[in-house]
Amino acid sequence: MTSFSNKSWRRAGTVLLAGLLLTLAACDDDGDDDVTIGLITKQEMNPYWVTMRRTAEKTAKDEGVALLTGTGESDVDVDGQLAVLETMIAARAGGILIAPTSSTALLPAIQAARDAGVIVIALDTPVSPPEAVDAYFATDNEAAGRLVGQYAVAKAEELGIMPKIAMLDLAPGISSGEERHAGFLAGFGIPEDDPAIVARADTEGHRTLGRERMDEILRQHPDVNVIYTVNEQAALGALEALKQAGVNLRRTVLVSIDGGCAAIKGAVRQGEIDATAMQFPENMAREGVRALAAALRGGDTPTGYLDTGVRLITDDKAPGVPSEDVAYGVRNCWGE
Repeated sequence: MTSFSNKSWRRAGTVLLAGLLLTLAACDDDGDDDVTIGLITKQEMNPYWVTMRRTAEKTAKDEGVALLTGTGESDVDVDGQLAVLETMIAARAGGILIAPTSSTALLPAIQAARDAGVIVIALDTPVSPPEAVDAYFATDNEAAGRLVGQYAVAKAEELGIMPKIAMLDLAPGISSGEERHAGFLAGFGIPEDDPAIVARADTEGHRTLGRERMDEILRQHPDVNVIYTVNEQAALGALEALKQAGVNLRRTVLVSIDGGCAAIKGAVRQGEIDATAMQFPENMAREGVRALAAALRGGDTPTGYLDTGVRLITDDKAPGVPSEDVAYGVRNCWGE
């Protein structure tokens, strides 16, 4: 099995967009200006995070609360998120929603926020241990991975191919990516060290890295025929490499996770991405803002895990694997 590094591409912890992107969403005239909450996402280049921010801004306006938003520059920009988190604590945000770029590296700063009386909800990506935050609102990432794994093995059997699997993962230390990876293996029915897995690579959920890593894999394993991708940005990059290499997509199974409109309309509908597990970032943002607004106005502090839903999207159904068609995906996708 071949593994590929992304050290040459990775940039150091970065400045935050638009001067911390500390944007203050306006309240309704009859809102409570004393209630301020924050949202920290991972970046603004991926429409997933943009959708989450925009939904939070709309919900904050509907709820009549002030919203601070901040982000880093990538899915692994820990330093950027730390700077935003510290700024939001200083700005006296009563609650913070955060999609952590690391499941462990942010824990001291999160604990400092909670020690200061801030309610913290993790969105999308869990922290470890889970009790380091008040609550966690997200996709069941293992279930998402399991769905695409079940689909991939069923399609490989249908095509009559001996699986040679490439796994395009996220990055070390990010639980959401690790859970999707584990779910895919469970759904496919193979262990971590199964010889069917011929290559693994980290993409940081980035399209450019997805293309580069897929290109590197194809040079060493041109007969790869099952490709798992941790998100659709990586999948779209991998698809570019597959097309460039002249791979027969009809004899290749490419699966992913996200549910963005760009991939569903531009690749799943055409059958180039065979199936994707749709997430609902709007649900995470909407329910997170509502939960914090209610708690800061005297309601119960949110606790535990809220499953915000997942659906497999494909027009090429696999026997025994529950799925929705592309029309459903188009109606419910996010982004442009």
